[in-house]
Amino acid sequence: MSARIAPSLAERIDAVLPQQQCRRCGYDACRPYADAVAQGAPINRCPPGGESVIRELAVLTGRPAISLDPDCGAHVALAVARIDEAWCIGCVLCIEACPVDAIVGAPKRMHTVLPSLCTGCELCVAPCPVDCITLVSAGRTWSPEDARAARDRFDATQRRRAAPAAIDGRSSRHDGEIACGAPAADVARERRKSAIDAALARAQARRSAAATTRR
Repeated sequence: MSARIAPSLAERIDAVLPQQQCRRCGYDACRPYADAVAQGAPINRCPPGGESVIRELAVLTGRPAISLDPDCGAHVALAVARIDEAWCIGCVLCIEACPVDAIVGAPKRMHTVLPSLCTGCELCVAPCPVDCITLVSAGRTWSPEDARAARDRFDATQRRRAAPAAIDGRSSRHDGEIACGAPAADVARERRKSAIDAALARAQARRSAAATTRR
């Protein structure tokens, strides 16, 4: 029977982080921040974790506990995203931004957030072209079980999103020559941009009509 390998310092730090994948720490996800902390980065850059996570990281790293870095944001109660479905244009930008697949929908179809899966990372808010996403109180606290489930969903989402890219990368080359995959991708991107622009125009027209009716 092989000996069990003890987790590395980065793995133990990652296990302490809340796994909300919000990027407020300045890193692309919780694990890159854990790796950085293990190598000496500040332990006070996780707003979702707040002071309790800072204390745990202080114990793990042997460093003094310090106050949360205000440049990263404040520690606040858990909030989850909510989509105003009346104004959603089905652009899928929020779906692509969600790190844990907590938003369901399809192109040109209304999207909705699954509150039980949402981490409150806010990454879906900025990409929305019609500002129909807000954060509302979750009415609960973020638990260690939530963190473990969110980490699993994040890892699964990353693997799923990487798979098509890997397939495209293999199929776009043959005998050292570049195939036509890149132009096709450009065409698809332009079509999608045109569809989003058209949907945005329709949404703006609806907003203008609604504002006129209220006068």
